[in-house]
Amino acid sequence: MKTDIQIAQEATMLPITEVAKGVGIEADDLELYGKYKAKISDAYLKRIEKNQDGKLILVTAINPTPAGEGKTTTSVGLGQAFGQLGKKAIIALREPSLGPCFGVKGGAAGGGYAQVVPMEDLNLHFTGDFHAITSANNLLAAMLDNHMQQGNELGIDPRQIVWKRCLDMNDRVLRNCVVGLGNKMDGVVREDHFVITVASEIMAILCLANDMDDLKERLGRIIVAYNYQNEPVTAAQIGAVGAMAALLKDALKPNLIQTLEHTPALVHGGPFANIAHGCNSVRATKAALKMADYVITEAGFGADLGAEKFFDIKCRLSGLKPDAVVLVATIRALKYNGGVVKDNLSEENLDALRKGIVNLEKHIENVQKYGVPVVVTLNSFVTDTKEEIAFVEQFCHDRNCEFALSEVWEKGGKGGVALAEKVLDTLENKESHFKVLYDDNLSLNEKIECICTEIYGAAHVTYSAQASKQLARLTELGFGNMPVCMAKNQYSLSDDPKLLGRPVGFDMNIREVYVSAGAGFVVVLTGAVMTMPGLPKKPAALGIDVNHDGVITGLF
Repeated sequence: MKTDIQIAQEATMLPITEVAKGVGIEADDLELYGKYKAKISDAYLKRIEKNQDGKLILVTAINPTPAGEGKTTTSVGLGQAFGQLGKKAIIALREPSLGPCFGVKGGAAGGGYAQVVPMEDLNLHFTGDFHAITSANNLLAAMLDNHMQQGNELGIDPRQIVWKRCLDMNDRVLRNCVVGLGNKMDGVVREDHFVITVASEIMAILCLANDMDDLKERLGRIIVAYNYQNEPVTAAQIGAVGAMAALLKDALKPNLIQTLEHTPALVHGGPFANIAHGCNSVRATKAALKMADYVITEAGFGADLGAEKFFDIKCRLSGLKPDAVVLVATIRALKYNGGVVKDNLSEENLDALRKGIVNLEKHIENVQKYGVPVVVTLNSFVTDTKEEIAFVEQFCHDRNCEFALSEVWEKGGKGGVALAEKVLDTLENKESHFKVLYDDNLSLNEKIECICTEIYGAAHVTYSAQASKQLARLTELGFGNMPVCMAKNQYSLSDDPKLLGRPVGFDMNIREVYVSAGAGFVVVLTGAVMTMPGLPKKPAALGIDVNHDGVITGLF
């Protein structure tokens, strides 16, 4: 079987102007980045604001495992399948980060015959959005340190600087560092930290902003530090908003590319699904809804993180209302949740499937709490048996949940027709009664406990002394009405990544809380969540190369 990158490189792409024309975008409304990539102009986005919205379909998944689930592959394949059925559809996805690309996870363009292309461009520099976000983030950091060097008129306490520098690379040695060493002119000596670019608040802000005015207002609200009176100091007070906005001017515009079958794809933004909300930009999603009858989007990691944040943060803050959810699983991953080691997942094991399917069960229940109809799809592997597939299908039907098999990795859009037909039938016959999980007026503690008990299934929530103080302080500062963004490992419903399946009776341990005032949510850290990942012993970068003809190999 060919690798993903071989399939992508052998594909015949259409000029992006032709892809755009299929959804009513003329060449003058595009800002071209070569022949196959473009940004959509602000003027066009303004013109389509009064168009009727299409149907919004969220693709999410069970908790990720080493066996793989194929959420992006399913999203892309479903979009292609709509095209096979003659439906006007657009895919709205996140941009990949260089960190996972060179680390352990690999690229994020889908897989097999359900990919977005140009695959190499997307996984590497693309249109420069992440570079712009990195630059804006670090400009704010530089202006903050310069303010302190030049007299510190705002009385910033160097022990209470909370703004971190960023880099779109897994580089563990930058997690904790000391800056300002040298002579007096080299700055104020203090401890500093780096996060990966996708964990920067500016990434979250870009993905929640409606337009330039909204972007600038949000940038201005960023809390960079606290002064000696313990009062917040913002980016607006530092005077950095205008310059940051100038760096982000083009990054704010959605990117247009295509799938292997020429389905349009808006790929824009990429907030970390732990520290931030893990969804593509509101701007791209809203634009897609005005351009097509059906929009397929996805949210990072499993439904306990991605879907919950899509509903409780992105939809709450933007007014978006999903019409259906596709919940992706694989029989291999379900057996892994049932205790089978990775090397034995190809063998039929109905006992392990019965044990592990409780993870899928919990995610079905969670999505149903939001009042949105659910379609479960199995991302097909050749090792799946008829008995295993039949067991999962009956399990779903018993829980008032539709089911379809997906073969998009192997067959592209044709392999997703059964899933697309099931989604269309669901949209036609089952009405969405979307509602968020909790009310804005609940306290921060009540919101945290609602997510932990209702979504994760925790028995109790415990708080460190530091977290309790931080929650009280944020409430005092007026941030109590914000939604909460839970930062939790992605592998388990609990805060212990080794607890697979559907753990019960566990405690969720809250260790730290802070506010992303510009993004508009309070971040709640559980367990040992990394905001600057490290490379594994054998990073994917070891297998990536480019030959004398400029052909890249090893990306995935």
